[in-house]
Amino acid sequence: MPNLCPDPALCGGKATEGKVACHAALNLAILADAMSTVPTQFAGVTVLTKANVYFDGNVISHTVLLPGDIKKTLGVIRPGTFHFKTTAPERMEILAGACRAKLDGGTLTSDYEAGARFDVPGNSGFSVEVETGLCEYICSFL
Repeated sequence: MPNLCPDPALCGGKATEGKVACHAALNLAILADAMSTVPTQFAGVTVLTKANVYFDGNVISHTVLLPGDIKKTLGVIRPGTFHFKTTAPERMEILAGACRAKLDGGTLTSDYEAGARFDVPGNSGFSVEVETGLCEYICSFL
């Protein structure tokens, strides 16, 4: 399989087709998985009706509580650049549209389309940019 890593020296050339490990500062990685299976629905959940509204309504999500104390948010990001801080580790899965993301302390900015995902460490943060249209996402708290 071809090596898809933009900088094989950082990963020893271990990135493979379908999964690309992108490297950031402090050896933290963003995982993009073009073969990701993103859920189309959640059964047996509680949805909080109060929206989470950020950046003057440019990022809006709803909290979904799943059995086993699992929490996710489903949201949309309008065009613009926004910065989020994390307390717990998070996984961002892109459902529709596209965005560009950069981890705090990182030097690499990566593009993500529908079906891709990236992980953000806890007690950190990331910037996300949407150029046009809407970016729909699921945020999982790991």
